[in-house]
Amino acid sequence: MQDVVVSEREQRGRGRGIGAAMDVDEEGRYAGRGGVFERLGTDKDGSGPQKSVEGYILIASNLHEECTEEDIYDKFSEFGQVKNIHLNLDRRTGFTKGYALVEYQHFKEAQSAIEALNGAELHDRLLEVSWAFSRGPVGTRLSTRRRSEK
Repeated sequence: MQDVVVSEREQRGRGRGIGAAMDVDEEGRYAGRGGVFERLGTDKDGSGPQKSVEGYILIASNLHEECTEEDIYDKFSEFGQVKNIHLNLDRRTGFTKGYALVEYQHFKEAQSAIEALNGAELHDRLLEVSWAFSRGPVGTRLSTRRRSEK
């Protein structure tokens, strides 16, 4: 017969926080399933548009309040397959808030849409189209670490 060693935690019958049931490494951090996480590729210079997990997202602003998703789709689909359009509506009025997020899978499609549509007219308004998320120049990122008090 073999001796079975029961830990103190198992004897108590209750968990002791999130780390008790998960794989925690020697530094006390959760390693995740398999310990490997996906990373997005980076550009050579570190500046430019930030690719989301899904694709490249543009922001179109200065939209007319009665602009619809179909109007935006018609305008932006000329430059490639539009994966997603997000058009926020004002709850009180039911009209658009004046901007939309348009998502493309490929960089070249998004870039050509920016070049062609920034300053283009839609419902008697000049569109302003740019990257929704972009990285600043290298070295300008803010640190999330706390600074020690002097």
